[in-house]
Amino acid sequence: MNKLHPGLRVFYIILFTLSILHIACSPRPNIQGKGEDFLQGVWNEDSVAFSNKLSNYTQHHFKFTCDSVYIDMVTHSKVNLYDDSCYNNGIWKEYAKGVYVVKGDTLFVGATFTHANYKQKISGCYRIGRYEKNFLIKKHSADTLSLESLSDQREIKLILKQKITCVQKEL
Repeated sequence: MNKLHPGLRVFYIILFTLSILHIACSPRPNIQGKGEDFLQGVWNEDSVAFSNKLSNYTQHHFKFTCDSVYIDMVTHSKVNLYDDSCYNNGIWKEYAKGVYVVKGDTLFVGATFTHANYKQKISGCYRIGRYEKNFLIKKHSADTLSLESLSDQREIKLILKQKITCVQKEL
């Protein structure tokens, strides 16, 4: 005997649905993420194991600040992979800027190749477009970080050069 009027019943269903959608779809704060505390800082790869025996290798410099990452890469190559005007006697620099996330023991980097000022690069020598890399975090301590590239299994041994405290910025 406690039957609702059909119109009132539809009204309650719509009201309930809208309240669920409001909670589920409420906007996230317009602020950058915090990132991982243990990564915050400037990390350098001072040397590459067996570099004298490799036909090419890349030394990395990472800067993690909040959820952002800036990567400088110096490549040394005995093989000319580019036009002669780009080869630069086998040593060149590339840059990338983007964001990262750590899930379990894996570092996921989604970035874009840039110029030295970290403005997007759309043409020129070397790589352009997306820099998508995943690394296994093999070991980390307060001042050392060991990553293994999941694409080529090369190990990157980094030393902390400067600690950074994340100060989140508005997007």
